[in-house]
Amino acid sequence: MASVNEDILKSPPKALTFDVFGTVVNWRKTVTQKLIQNAAEKKSSYSSLPSSVQDKLMRLTDQHWAEFAQEWRNTYMRFTRGFVPGETEWRDVDSHHHRSLIELLQKWELEALYTEKEVKDLSLIWHYLEPWQDASGGIHKLGSRFLTSTLSNGNQSLLEDLQKHGDLGFSRLQSSADFKAYKPHPTVYKGAAKALGLEPREVAMVAAHLADLKAAKECGFKTIYVERNQEEAWKPDQDEYQDAKTWVDMWVTKEEDGFLEVARRFGCA
Repeated sequence: MASVNEDILKSPPKALTFDVFGTVVNWRKTVTQKLIQNAAEKKSSYSSLPSSVQDKLMRLTDQHWAEFAQEWRNTYMRFTRGFVPGETEWRDVDSHHHRSLIELLQKWELEALYTEKEVKDLSLIWHYLEPWQDASGGIHKLGSRFLTSTLSNGNQSLLEDLQKHGDLGFSRLQSSADFKAYKPHPTVYKGAAKALGLEPREVAMVAAHLADLKAAKECGFKTIYVERNQEEAWKPDQDEYQDAKTWVDMWVTKEEDGFLEVARRFGCA
């Protein structure tokens, strides 16, 4: 999609900041597969579980675990968007994932399914999410021309593990936690540009979520939208989605090759 407000190819940014959950890594696939795998392992030791959990576990299908994963993700969205810097007590994403998992297991009447240690270990699955197929190669190519950095709500240790696990190749790891706020708060975008030693107009935000890009745009960033399966909250028939086509600087569809397509458009080897 050609730029409407500015030709990002003729006036390229100096740095690219990337959303991570859903944009770089396929959280849905990894988390759902882990939940299904753990359930299968628990079924193999069925007799050691309380009878109330036995019945519940046997009724749960793979689709149920996919719904559980989505609910877990939804708690994260509510948590980060409801955080008010200077007012809300600080809690990092690891702590949220652990606490919300405990609450979800209670809601689903599965609190006796895991030991405390098993719950803690499961909550860290977000450190080991599999990247989209084009992610590692695309980031490495883009890194030949641009400074590449995460700009994620995930905490630093989580980002470090994802970087290593997925061979992502980012030159910098920036977390919203560095600025004691969460996207889409302006503090995060402005703080990230400043930390890179750049003006916001010299940075492009890369994301699979138009709300993230809109917040970045309002802070002066350029914007690159990379469609990912099931990631966009705005529906194509919504006014916000249609309006985004007038301000997104680069739009990569699901039929194209993600970050590799971004690299191709920028002429990265």
